[in-house]
Amino acid sequence: MHMIDPIPLEDLALLDVLQQISQASASLMVETEMTRRLVDSALVEEHEDGVQLTHAGIALCKSLQHRVAADKLASEIIDKRESAAESTRPLPGERLPVEPPTLP
Repeated sequence: MHMIDPIPLEDLALLDVLQQISQASASLMVETEMTRRLVDSALVEEHEDGVQLTHAGIALCKSLQHRVAADKLASEIIDKRESAAESTRPLPGERLPVEPPTLP
């Protein structure tokens, strides 16, 4: 069984915060420490009306969204492959089908 490395939980949490900031969620309360780290990382800038994503923050948000979508798609492809392989796999004691010989 093949598995892809899951996206780290920290990245998922960061994606959630960045998405909330990008949507200017009124209920968003970003911790002071988190805001400082996001500002230090140049992902957000502080404005009089709150924090806003920088171009780097927008790019990272999009990148993480693409990673989540790609992981989901890859997982679906792996599941389909495994289902197809299981449906063609012979049962215990069953022989594989043999192609009839071609006549010259």
